[in-house]
Amino acid sequence: MKSHLLWLLGTAAISANAQTAYKMQPVAIQSRWAKEVSPQNALKNYPRPQMVRTGWINLNGLWDYAITPKDARQPAAFEGQILVPYPIESALSGVKKTLLPTQNLWYKKNISFSPKTGERTLLHFGAVDWQVTVFVNGKEVGQHKGGYSAFSFDITDALRSGSNELIVKVFDPTDQGVGPHGKQVLNPQNIYYTPSSGIWQTVWLETVPETYIEGLVMTPDIDKGVLNLEVKSASWHKLKVLTVACFIV
Repeated sequence: MKSHLLWLLGTAAISANAQTAYKMQPVAIQSRWAKEVSPQNALKNYPRPQMVRTGWINLNGLWDYAITPKDARQPAAFEGQILVPYPIESALSGVKKTLLPTQNLWYKKNISFSPKTGERTLLHFGAVDWQVTVFVNGKEVGQHKGGYSAFSFDITDALRSGSNELIVKVFDPTDQGVGPHGKQVLNPQNIYYTPSSGIWQTVWLETVPETYIEGLVMTPDIDKGVLNLEVKSASWHKLKVLTVACFIV
């Protein structure tokens, strides 16, 4: 809890200074709620309906960003700030730039965090379009492909007590690649849409015990009136499942 409080205090100070710098970009059609979006309220609710845990930190808000040629190294300087989790092409991101297949999008955020012995720290992404490489304090902690699925990395071994640097590199070929992209195209017109590159769902940290549930697969068997429950975990432990009777009328 103390580490979470330190992080919140530091984030509040950063947000207060950056709040005046953020500005939603012009857009032809916007909802009546768009003007209410700010770095301080960007999707602050817990993002996962299952396995809700109290030990979590929301990383949505202002991040530094840069766009580089695809073969370039991590930039030494960043171009400005982007509001996560809104795609870089969107007005709400505060950037509204197109990411080309010949480019990479880089995100950077410094966080204050103090790992505790006996706990693991997970870094979760609700979704990032399309190919992602994540670095913590200069160490690569994982890669992921797929613009519509959630993923996470155990970053415990890369963390240090105090300030930690989080870097996210994104490549998105949109309609020039092999990945699913729906109606997103680089030259939108008629029924086709503007691309949605980069982080577009909530990013958060979560602390868990050394042994924890990684995921659940629940398969109902209506004929037998039972629910088959598969628990994904790195180690085997006995589990107690509370049952609830359900009746269909």
